[in-house]
Amino acid sequence: MADLTPTPDRPGLHVTKPDPTTPATATAVCHCGATATATGDNQVRALVEGYTANHGAAHDRTGR
Repeated sequence: MADLTPTPDRPGLHVTKPDPTTPATATAVCHCGATATATGDNQVRALVEGYTANHGAAHDRTGR
């Protein structure tokens, strides 16, 4: 299986939750240089919401 963890060269958002009883984990790297990690379903939900609202496709590749 390929490593799907985002890096500065391959920015993005990666979320895992192997089964219903395991807490979710997430890693985010934006092309503007911002990075974040989270553990736990509520923290991962907040990271995803923040990343989609403020990073990734929310701004252009110049970091604005």
